This record gives sequence, structure tokens and C-alpha cells, in this order.
Amino acid sequence: MRVSVPRSIRNTLASAAVMGLAISAQAAEAPQWQAIQKAGVLRCGAAVAAPYVMRDAASGQYSGYFVDLCRDFAEKVLKVKAQFIDTSWDNQVAGLQSGKWDLAMALNQTPERALAVAFSVPATDYQVSLLVNKENPKFSGAGSAIADYDKPGVTIAVMSGTAADKAVSAVVKNATVMRLPGSDETRMALMSRRADVLADANDTNHLFALANDWAREVFPKPALAKQGVSFGVSREMSAADLAVLNIYLTQRRETGEIEKLVDKASTATNAADKPAQ
Repeated sequence: MRVSVPRSIRNTLASAAVMGLAISAQAAEAPQWQAIQKAGVLRCGAAVAAPYVMRDAASGQYSGYFVDLCRDFAEKVLKVKAQFIDTSWDNQVAGLQSGKWDLAMALNQTPERALAVAFSVPATDYQVSLLVNKENPKFSGAGSAIADYDKPGVTIAVMSGTAADKAVSAVVKNATVMRLPGSDETRMALMSRRADVLADANDTNHLFALANDWAREVFPKPALAKQGVSFGVSREMSAADLAVLNIYLTQRRETGEIEKLVDKASTATNAADKPAQ
């Protein structure tokens, strides 16, 4: 049975719906930087992966070029302090969604993540590379094809939840994927030969290969992943607020300042990896 609703009530309901949409739109466009300036703190989610984000075990202090960028943006642009919140790669996106931090540092741009969060323009570019022991007989004559490493009896170590994890998991059919919580664990797995291959960001792997002459770096062809490395932000961030961060990063990248920060972080990482004399 169809119930007739008076026009006055229909008009009231329609007006309420329009008002609700307007309020939702205003909430979505709420100025996040203004709220952060009022709070006095920019919270940055920090999952460790050298040279992007590093943490000194003794002091708890953070370093790395994304840490430098986060601190500089907080202090120079927003005029607030930066607070670094320890997390894992598995929790970077969830923490951003739940409001535990305002920026997720060094987040690779992937379509899957874009369903949950938004991204700044890339600060740098990313590619997955492989590290192997030059003396490993399993890879005698191996080239750059992923099939040369995707074999039964081969174990590939990755940091759980990273872009490298997703890229490797999508193509590996025969080797075993060993998912570990952090870069120290994946490196130790390769060094102890519990893993035959370490799949990670090319910047990170290149630093490790420079510090260990037994390691060989491989760039798979075709590439496993080529992505921008950005700050992750809330999908509710307004276009105006996102533009502030994007302008900051674009200017720093085009003037070569980010490249200098990368070199600084790389030098610090290699110095820390050298054994005491």
C-alpha cells in the first residue's frame, strides 16, 4: 500500500538531506593543518626502513630523510613540533585511518593503499631490488629474470606489509616467501643464510650491498615495482591542505634538497653499519 506523504514533510526531509550533505562536505574539508597548529604537534607514523626512517635503539631518536622532511615541514611550515610514533609497516595505513598519526612516512603509492588513504606527491622514487649472496650455488648463472630466483628450495625474505612484500607475493609461485617484521630481521635472515634472497627497496638494498662485499644486488626485469614514495595522508584531507604539502615537497625536490637529505641519510647508515676498529 502506498502512503501519501504531504508535500510540506517531503520538502522538510529533502532540506534535511541537503543540509546533511553540506555538513558532511564541510567536515571533509575541515582544515587539518589549522587543527594541528592549534594542537602544536604534527604526529608522524614511523616504520623503520633505512635510509627513509631509522631509529637508534639506545636513544630512541629517529633519523632518515623522511624524518628530516617531516620535522622540517612541521617546524618551518606549520610552526609546530614533530612527534614520531613507532609503528610497523603492517600498521601504517590503519594508524592513519584511525587518527593515531597525521602523516605516514615513506609510504609507497599503490592502488590498494589509495583505496584507504591519500598520498602527497612523491618525495623520491622506489623500485624493488633483490640481494643475494654471490657464493650461493642456487644462483649460479642467474640473471635478472625473477624466474631465476623463483625456484623450489629458495627462500625470499621481505618486510611484512611493505610494497616489496606485495610485489613479491604477486609474482612468486615456487619459492617460499619469509615475512619478517623489520629490516634488521630480513638482513639477518640473509646473512645467516636462513633466506637466499632479500627483496626490499633499491635504496635500502644498495646501502647494504655497499657495506657487504659478499652481497650482489639484482634489479629484476621486468621491474617488480616502480612507485613514488610519498607521505600518506587521510582521504578526508582537503585539497587546499594537501596542496600545502605538495608545494613543499615539489620545491624541495626540484632544488635538489631532498637528494642531499638522501645522501646524508645514506652516509649515516653506512657509518653505523661499519664494525668498530
